Amino acid sequence: MPRSTARGGDLIPAREACALLGISPATLYAYVSRGLVESRPGPDHRSRLYLRRDIERLAQRKQAGRGAARGAAQSLDRGLPVMETAISLIRPDSPYYRGRAAVAMVREGSTLEDAARLLWDCGDSDPFDPPPARGWPARVAPIAGDAPCLSFGGLSKVHRACGWRVGWAFVPVAPIAGDASLPPLKRAMAAIPLLAVDERDSLNAAPATRRRIAATLLRQNAALLVGASPDARPVHRLLADAWRPGDEAFADLVRAALVLCADHELNVSAFAARVVASTGAHLHGTVCAGLAALSGPRHGGATARAYALLADAAAAGSPAAHVDERWHRGDELPGFHHVLYPDGDPRGAEVLAMLRRYRAGDPRMAHVEAVVEAAARTSGRLPNIDGMLAAICYVHQLPPAPALVMFAAGRLAGWLAHAQEQQAAGRLIRPRARYNGVLPETPAADGPGGGEAVAGTG
Repeated sequence: MPRSTARGGDLIPAREACALLGISPATLYAYVSRGLVESRPGPDHRSRLYLRRDIERLAQRKQAGRGAARGAAQSLDRGLPVMETAISLIRPDSPYYRGRAAVAMVREGSTLEDAARLLWDCGDSDPFDPPPARGWPARVAPIAGDAPCLSFGGLSKVHRACGWRVGWAFVPVAPIAGDASLPPLKRAMAAIPLLAVDERDSLNAAPATRRRIAATLLRQNAALLVGASPDARPVHRLLADAWRPGDEAFADLVRAALVLCADHELNVSAFAARVVASTGAHLHGTVCAGLAALSGPRHGGATARAYALLADAAAAGSPAAHVDERWHRGDELPGFHHVLYPDGDPRGAEVLAMLRRYRAGDPRMAHVEAVVEAAARTSGRLPNIDGMLAAICYVHQLPPAPALVMFAAGRLAGWLAHAQEQQAAGRLIRPRARYNGVLPETPAADGPGGGEAVAGTG
């Protein structure tokens, strides 16, 4: 059986693809160039085969009809713009933060805090000055690991609620922030709602107040992600010191990764944060929405899959053969290609250039280079930011989790920017759905049931 058809018809020839879509071969090739359809080499290496799922998805869109309703439905999957923003712009050479290229900011030595000031439109004010107090607020301290083991009689209600009595002594339950058994995102999602309780200005709409809260949240979230206590260190230093203390080159790579991950327009987690922010929820709630969206494997799982590709290629013995086999049987190459950057993700290219500069001659870096070369030769695909976050971890002999931590710590700046912009607009995000289920027996009436827009929040 040919390798290209080994998975039960996942790949189909051009003639069948054109027949399903009712288009010409030229239009099919245009779809491929625009990133709407993926192709693979055919059995004879001269023809091309096309992913059935992409063809069927396009066919379903064509059947959905034309007009505004169809355009709105397609907009929910990297289609037409659905809202305006002054925060970030995606261009082939770089994402731009309020007109400044993120790639250029990395080369200039900018930190995540610099990117956050820009994304939050701080002007001359600095929400990171003065820095937040070291450690955790009193309400969070018992679960964050800052509370000592005390005699039972002298404990507050908070301490009593957060531990177990063993004889005469009180032992706090495993502190969330320092519990290494908890996945980083779950640690953050467990503690951040409690941080909002003692923030007296959590619903204050004053821009300066929101930026101050955002700056504190940025550092608290980073500390939670690595099981540390927040302090005045830049976020990249806090993360780098947790993983490879004293490694200046590694710290610079983390700095670059955070800046490049700070925002990427209206991705799924940013949209989730904006929807929650549009209700008037406090910034802690919007951050939890972003983290919850990122916890899903289709979004936050990209770095782990990219790391697995590097590890599997090493275990296979021949990176080139492993990549070639995956590609020809219709498997994805995690960590390569981005639909918004058909000519290559500039964020991935920047991190790769820095890795080459800092880790030249390292055997693990040589392996990354072999996988990158094999992917380019076999598929024409270049590494994206997820793949290079995974490469940072692989080259430095770290597990895959820090790759997601870097993404989450950096992207928090963007979520907070989108939340502030949405709340400043003062509009609730409430799209309509196009019903495609069983129709009622009674005829439609005018009003909400007849498809007309209605006022209200429900």
